[in-house]
Amino acid sequence: MNRSPQKEITIIDYGAGNLRSVANATLKLGYQPVVTSDPDKVTAARIVILPGVGAAADTVSSLRKLGMETVIHRLVEERRPLLAICVGLQVLLSETEEGGLHPCFGIVPGRVRKLPEGQKVPHMGWNQVKQRLPHPIFEGIPDEANFYFAHSYYADPSDSSVVAGTTDCGASICSVLAKDNLVATQFHPEKSGDYGLRVYDNFLRLAEQS
Repeated sequence: MNRSPQKEITIIDYGAGNLRSVANATLKLGYQPVVTSDPDKVTAARIVILPGVGAAADTVSSLRKLGMETVIHRLVEERRPLLAICVGLQVLLSETEEGGLHPCFGIVPGRVRKLPEGQKVPHMGWNQVKQRLPHPIFEGIPDEANFYFAHSYYADPSDSSVVAGTTDCGASICSVLAKDNLVATQFHPEKSGDYGLRVYDNFLRLAEQS
């Protein structure tokens, strides 16, 4: 999967704790990550990664303070390649129940819900992803491959047609969302070994072709 550096990959920095591991994953694939909290640089970027750690409402607040909400909307509207990870996926929905009901970005209609009672929360560790739609993000990855999760809430899109992958953790949740050039995962590819690295590689291949 390694290749010589061709393009810069812009990673949005809003204080999320997994920036270094995300950057290292793209470096392994031969790309040059640019980590920035500057909305102008993200606006000018062609390929963007929105990482996620923490609570959705706090993440929305942090991104808004940086002026990133409009930028993220623009990226999606212009169908520029965007990969959102974990809470990065959740903030794309209409609202979150975490810490009370709070608005999110409303890019993908739906709600972020708490994992069902009676299950181990947070859902942390390895779990299978069932491929519900044929999508290039899954190239070279077998159905029901394991990925690493760490979350207590999950994205529940209103439109099931954007749900490319699901995972059973007391409920069948959306673990991969795909729409146009937007791909989002509830799991952390950067913590998911070879298959996680393959997710990044597949996304970046798609981005190069767009």
